Amino acid sequence: MTAPPAPSYELSHLAALEAESVHIFREVAATFERPGMLFSGGKDSVVMFHIARKAFWPSPMPFPLMHVDTGHNFDEVIDYRDRVVAETGVRLVVSSVQDDIDAGRVVEPTGRGASRNRLQTTALLRGIAENRFDAVFGGARRDEEKARAKERVFSFRDRFGAWDPRGQRPELWNLYNGRHAPGEHIRVFPLSNWTELDIWQYIGAERIDLPPIYYAHEREVIPRDGMLLARTRFLEPEEGEETRVETVRFRTVGDATCTGCVESTASTVEQVIDEVAATRLTERGATRADDRISESGMEDRKKEGYF
Repeated sequence: MTAPPAPSYELSHLAALEAESVHIFREVAATFERPGMLFSGGKDSVVMFHIARKAFWPSPMPFPLMHVDTGHNFDEVIDYRDRVVAETGVRLVVSSVQDDIDAGRVVEPTGRGASRNRLQTTALLRGIAENRFDAVFGGARRDEEKARAKERVFSFRDRFGAWDPRGQRPELWNLYNGRHAPGEHIRVFPLSNWTELDIWQYIGAERIDLPPIYYAHEREVIPRDGMLLARTRFLEPEEGEETRVETVRFRTVGDATCTGCVESTASTVEQVIDEVAATRLTERGATRADDRISESGMEDRKKEGYF
């Protein structure tokens, strides 16, 4: 009589990534007094929120969400954010760029290519200080951009919120160092080792709902600087520019004035996965004008306190 085959106890690729993220969430909850999580309604923050809820289920998630609101968001994303908060009962705090503009802490840029995106740093640091967060979760991934590839999972920030790539701590054997002095804090990236393809495969496997702009739809766009920018009440065509209607989707979601879309007919998760698997350009590299300000644009902003 032949013995039955031995069961396999190996985790799948996605299960291993999820387990690593769960470990990071629980490590932070056990180490820090006042953690918080950034939540924009974008795909990465949605996946991060989904895993965080699983990490502490059936108890509620032991930290609030914080949205750094530029005031120039896509309507679909804000509607999604508010619906998620209403359905889950999680606490949401909003740190608004408009409040900083009104208070004179920052000056809104004007002219071609003007965006509030860089002003998020002031609102972010103010939100961290006002809520006394000593750890803040972010959905950044190392494959997004070269400066983010330098990040540790636990990213130390000084009392000014600044990041020094030379002053980060080693993370051997998944051991994380959360030591910090009063006024300092740690940025934590549970999705560091995920790729865009991993994110979409996980969304499919977990059947996670997303804002509809991640899937193909018709939209009036403005071709500018090699990108397709959506025409919105925040962004109108300039002199000499023409608009057209295209079937597009967004690969990443940010400030509507600097986030482009891509031509696509992918209207389901499976179709998006096929599309992402074939691309060789990251979503930020393809659709974020704010990353094109210089070769070191992202790194410079991170040193100022940005994620």
